[in-house]
Amino acid sequence: MLHSSFISKSNGTKFPSFASANATLSSFRASSHFQMGLKWSRIAFSSSSGQRLSSKARSRVKHRTANVYGRQARERVLEEEAPEMAEATPSFKIFPGQAFPLGASEVDNGINFAIFSQHATAVTLCLSLPQRGELDMLAGGMIEFSLDPNLNKTGDIWHICIEDLPRSNVLYGYRIDGPKDWDKGHRFDSNNVLIDPYAKLVEGRRNFGDAKHKLSKFLGTYDFDSLPFDWGEDYKLPNIPERELVVYEMNVRAFTADESSCLDQDIRGTYAGLIEKIPHLLELGINAVELLLVFEFDEFEFQRRPNPRDHMINTWGYSTINFFAPMSRYGSGGGGAVSASREFKEMVKALHGAGIEVILDVVYNHTNEADDKHPYTTSFRGIDNKVYYMVDLNNKGQLLNFSGCGNTFNCNHPVVMELILDSLRHWVVEYHIDGFRFDLASVLCRGTDGSPLGAPPLIRAIAKDATLSRCKIIAEPWDCGGLYLVGSFPNWDRWAEWNGKYRDDLRRFIKGDPGMKGAFATRVSGSADLYRKNKRKPYHSVNFVIAHDGFTLRDLVSYNFKHNEANGEGGNDGSNDNFSWNCGFEGETDNVDIIALRFRQMRNFHLALMVSQGVPMMLMGDEYGHTRYGNNNSYGHDTALNNFQWQQSNARKSDHFRFFSEVIHYRQKHRVFSHENFLDRSDVTWHEDNWDNPDSKFLAFTLHDKGGGEIYLAFNAHDFFVKVSIPPAPPKRRWFRVVDTNLASPDDFVGEGVPGIGSTYNVAPYSSILLEAK
Repeated sequence: MLHSSFISKSNGTKFPSFASANATLSSFRASSHFQMGLKWSRIAFSSSSGQRLSSKARSRVKHRTANVYGRQARERVLEEEAPEMAEATPSFKIFPGQAFPLGASEVDNGINFAIFSQHATAVTLCLSLPQRGELDMLAGGMIEFSLDPNLNKTGDIWHICIEDLPRSNVLYGYRIDGPKDWDKGHRFDSNNVLIDPYAKLVEGRRNFGDAKHKLSKFLGTYDFDSLPFDWGEDYKLPNIPERELVVYEMNVRAFTADESSCLDQDIRGTYAGLIEKIPHLLELGINAVELLLVFEFDEFEFQRRPNPRDHMINTWGYSTINFFAPMSRYGSGGGGAVSASREFKEMVKALHGAGIEVILDVVYNHTNEADDKHPYTTSFRGIDNKVYYMVDLNNKGQLLNFSGCGNTFNCNHPVVMELILDSLRHWVVEYHIDGFRFDLASVLCRGTDGSPLGAPPLIRAIAKDATLSRCKIIAEPWDCGGLYLVGSFPNWDRWAEWNGKYRDDLRRFIKGDPGMKGAFATRVSGSADLYRKNKRKPYHSVNFVIAHDGFTLRDLVSYNFKHNEANGEGGNDGSNDNFSWNCGFEGETDNVDIIALRFRQMRNFHLALMVSQGVPMMLMGDEYGHTRYGNNNSYGHDTALNNFQWQQSNARKSDHFRFFSEVIHYRQKHRVFSHENFLDRSDVTWHEDNWDNPDSKFLAFTLHDKGGGEIYLAFNAHDFFVKVSIPPAPPKRRWFRVVDTNLASPDDFVGEGVPGIGSTYNVAPYSSILLEAK
């Protein structure tokens, strides 16, 4: 990517710039271009229909000389004579502006607006100045500034500076026109007011799921009035080494939205609500949260038109509107974008203060703008579809779809790549985020035509970026186009991966599938077959049995089949390959033996996860046994199906939750579970000479601590007892039983250990044990 720079002559500030696909950006234009020729008009809008109403306003122009960016320039002050009976329209001083930084920025002479569009032929800046706190963002009409391509364009960046604007509480967007040639990938429509991709804040409806405003528009906004956020004198980043992480995947809203959270209604389902529940996270023992989408998204995306899913509300958030703005409706009390941004920082500060890192689940593979059959144009599509999305120019310019959501972001286009990098840097610098998990990251490994790349520029740039150097970067190494890269994701020795093979192999072994013992051993010992390459480490494997999509842990042991009828797609959505086992009955049951087996299996899964080399990740709610009643694709249910049930959690504190918490704390106290390097013969002894027997479903091994401690583990996936010989303890030590998942609480986990372990141990069916030499 080419680079140039523009230096603001008023203060010497240097702004980085980049070349578009066709041209390297030049420096600012000659002084004659400072003579403005813009026209400006005030128009009124109907917020319900979006139709433009005519205005009888008249404009007059005054000329005078002013100092602009340190030089004399002739400015035009456009003043509008308000129509009779209307409030007088404000006057503005306008200048050509500058190309960088993109988005809205404060400069010496006012507010500068800059937006990239390579193929646009006309760009109009639209402003709305509603009363502070007013919900209807278009009340009072919009002011429009048509940008002159001869005066307000540098390379492929359109820009304008307005001197007299307020420093906050302004909503803005763009109308953009260009070629109407669909077959060449263009989707311009100047009727749409578009969100600036670089808007740092986005305003829309104020309250999550507010059906009265489900068709609300979204516009960018800015805030240059507020003081910088106070992170505190004693504040510091947790900076937890990757191998020590225990990750808790969670949804901000679903964590506290339920009435059982016992929080005030104004903060349920918000960043502030999460702060209130940090003690729960600390008690559980995790030290990193991976937050489902917190970028601004439209929860009513399924309700824009009649369709089988129009009863649902998007509660997962995989429908990004903007990559820089925090989800405003996760702020408390309907406070809007500025308040939500501040509250998000308070949440990060509180989590960091508790020693918990914040990792964001980010979606750069697609946006909310859907497909060509049912398009929803809010930003990129109308700004420059051919640049921002992958299009098939050999098939009438149709959108390519490797995301399963109708469009695919054109991630390795130089302009789009810079947008993604700028977004990531913004979250790190502005919000102190510790890492990112990239949804369907294999899309980021595709070229502009969709073909896989051996060395994707974006993946390399993220790995090498100085600002992102302290961050954890995690790939979901597959996409919906079949590009499966588990173990082979381009990594530059930095990228970690969601280990999908770990998930599948553990599920199959624990439920008793034949021939899985060797694969199980490989996964719990760090998946060296996948990651022992170059300088990669065991912690580049993010191990998980359960994630947000798919069954919960309780459903994994309660259902053989998915039950997604409530989603409205006839049960056709969601994965069919769940490797689950219902333990003898499909769904809820009163059979005490089946219930006991299910909770035993959940303990087995959790123990295996927490003793595996690599980074363990668990799902919110599994610590008490949350059920979605067999729905393995619950993205559209803003109900108890997804919401954390605090009453159930409290009821399980002394047994199921206790076991989960104790095992996590035990892992963190014993470094033998989190080796820096892959295990060698001095680190582990496999008590096994039956590897090739597919009917063998028992595995035992000892992890050796070079300090003298030893930990013995055995997993029995048979439906019968296995009497196993216990190896001798090290000199001057003896074995203590810490875990036996077959025992009732509190005997299933005894931290100090139970003595008296003999030379053999009867391991119960579908159970596991952990012994510690002391």
